[in-house]
Amino acid sequence: MSQIELSEQELGRRQSMQTLRDMGIEPYPAALYPTNAFSTEIKENFQDDLEPKRQVCVAGRIMSRRIMGKASFMELKDSKGRIQIYISRDEICPDENKDMYNVVFKKLLDIGDFVGIKGYVFRTQTGEISVHAQELTVLAKTLRPLPIVKMKDGVVYDAFSDPELRYRQRYVDLVVNEGVKDIFIKRTKIFNSMRQFFNEHGYLEVDTPVLQSIPGGASARPFITHHNALDIPLYLRIANELYLKRLIVGGFEGVYEFSRNFRNEGMDRTHNPEFTCMEIYVSYKDYEWMMQFTEQMLERICTEVLGTTDVKNGDNVISFKAPFRRLTMTEAIKESTGVDITGMSEDDLREVCKKLHVEQDATMGKGKLIDEIFGETCEGKLIQPTFITDYPIEMSPLTKKHRDNPNLTERFELFVNGKELANAYSELNDPIDQRERFEEQLRLSEKGDDEAMYIDQDFLRALEYGMPPTSGMGIGMDRLVMLLTGQSTIQEVLLFPQMRPEKKKDAEQENGEVETEA
Repeated sequence: MSQIELSEQELGRRQSMQTLRDMGIEPYPAALYPTNAFSTEIKENFQDDLEPKRQVCVAGRIMSRRIMGKASFMELKDSKGRIQIYISRDEICPDENKDMYNVVFKKLLDIGDFVGIKGYVFRTQTGEISVHAQELTVLAKTLRPLPIVKMKDGVVYDAFSDPELRYRQRYVDLVVNEGVKDIFIKRTKIFNSMRQFFNEHGYLEVDTPVLQSIPGGASARPFITHHNALDIPLYLRIANELYLKRLIVGGFEGVYEFSRNFRNEGMDRTHNPEFTCMEIYVSYKDYEWMMQFTEQMLERICTEVLGTTDVKNGDNVISFKAPFRRLTMTEAIKESTGVDITGMSEDDLREVCKKLHVEQDATMGKGKLIDEIFGETCEGKLIQPTFITDYPIEMSPLTKKHRDNPNLTERFELFVNGKELANAYSELNDPIDQRERFEEQLRLSEKGDDEAMYIDQDFLRALEYGMPPTSGMGIGMDRLVMLLTGQSTIQEVLLFPQMRPEKKKDAEQENGEVETEA
């Protein structure tokens, strides 16, 4: 970046950086700084009558300053929270040289700079627990001003609230917007709770390929790349299902994976082209068992992470207390529309779509038509956790036929707050039936369905070696985090969501106004 492109504030910060160096103070010291306390812990453990006063060493960003002659206050933000620092000129500059206070602290340090403070903990006359600084160390100089929120008479001004800027500059969002970091802390706790639940049941966490020669395991449009050494096309995985089933063939009782999946499709409030899915497969189980397992898992996660099974999301309070409601797909459609689609032909289903004003096109087979009817008329009404079961066979090419009705499959999807959260099957382990289902998918692809599944010949070969009765379940982790943290868009729970290419903006528009406190 040339100096012509720098704002006045950025030029000033670079000049301060050089002045520090001229004074013999390195603005980016390469040295260990021995912190021994965090802001929250200091406040929680403070004792008024403790003598001698507790000595601490803390570090963080300067978020505000109030300079008052020979004594000043600043607010320091570390990874846990904020704490007030009291600085006396005569305390940090005991000799005749008062430059550390008069020049460095008052003139050369800015909001956002990292400093280290050594001192003791005390309570001010106004009752605020603070650290009395006895030593100040410059740890890192910031060259861009933070977009600081200002308040006047209870009104917020210049908040860093533009979604595009927040998601594109998540590093700034985390600094200046309270509560954002908590979302991602809860995200990690949700993953850890789920992982612990699986491990307690004796199931093994594994890794499967991200680059695949065939994008299998789901109906979705893949990203395509090229491997130069092998001179072959490769696909970023759309699902990890077929690899995990291979491991069940190999003799594992139960396997699971938190996988990064990629689908070359649209982006909206609930879809990102890169997302996280958890899939688990357990031998000698069926989808009825998996329903109980899933609701127990979700009840456990809510209790551990949130301390309750009641989750507020928008205007809805959602209860994850097991058991959850169960409806077959045909029952759900009939309950919502009054139409019983049982036994209907493709032509009959097209007439139903017309009657219900559901969009359709010539590429859709029976499964797609039923899926559209359900999606348009039922899905958004399923607020409380509900298992939708027994899907038509055309919709589920990897699922075992229903034991009581060969036109259905033993499949469920879990819907919460009007969105699909989990998908599970009694897995199809008949290699002949599986080959026929793949061939039907190939016919759909030839008909124009670009989301139809590919035929994975190696997976069919694995099934021919024998796979025991198995149940599998996949759960969208990003959507689960959205639900449990009360967020309405997937971008709020992804640290770095996919964005359109950035347009050049001048620094003032990008950063907003800068104030002396955050």
